Amino acid sequence: MSKVLVKLEKAAILQKDKPVLTNVNLEINSGDFCYLIGSTGSGKSSLLKTLYGELPLIKGKGNIVGYNLKKLKTKEIPFLRRKLGIVFQDFKLLTDKNVFENLDFVLRATDWKDKMKRKFRIEEVLAEMDLSNKIYKYPFELSGGEQQRVSIARALLNKPELILADEPTGNLDPETSNDIMKVFKRLNENGQTVLMATHDYALIYQYPSTTYKCEAGKLYEVQFEIN
Repeated sequence: MSKVLVKLEKAAILQKDKPVLTNVNLEINSGDFCYLIGSTGSGKSSLLKTLYGELPLIKGKGNIVGYNLKKLKTKEIPFLRRKLGIVFQDFKLLTDKNVFENLDFVLRATDWKDKMKRKFRIEEVLAEMDLSNKIYKYPFELSGGEQQRVSIARALLNKPELILADEPTGNLDPETSNDIMKVFKRLNENGQTVLMATHDYALIYQYPSTTYKCEAGKLYEVQFEIN
């Protein structure tokens, strides 16, 4: 039975202390794959930042993976983020560390004390991303698509309940974007819940799923006609 992972009710999403979205109602259940679309500045990233605790929820109700966003304390944010996998457009890899060290840094920061367990988990997620042969490469030695797959592997390390992806194909060419999209769809088919902000409508047409649009201060569900 699916469980509710995200629920916003009459929420206001702020950007620099000004509402960018108002009266937001959103529900995402385990196993869902949802897109978030809208023009630049429409509130997509601000909505995601509210969900992972970077922006406060001042007005309305909000719950995500068991945390009340309205009552979220600063000290709770790291624990919330352990239950989330966050993927960014610009990868956010540590350039002075190789792939293994990038992932090991995250595990050590989230209290994985056992070195062998960390090594096994890193090898596991890299195999899932077809990157086993890149484990000791540095980010500059990888293509954009490979760097994004490393960042997805990083997001999977703590077996998150929900992946939040903010324009994960934004810096990639169409062919590589399609490859990354296949990764997300495969994860979803294996039970992973995904909320993905994107401006790439071609991907939505190719891989249709529930789609929400940020426009004129509102969030609403839209239907795409699939040819």
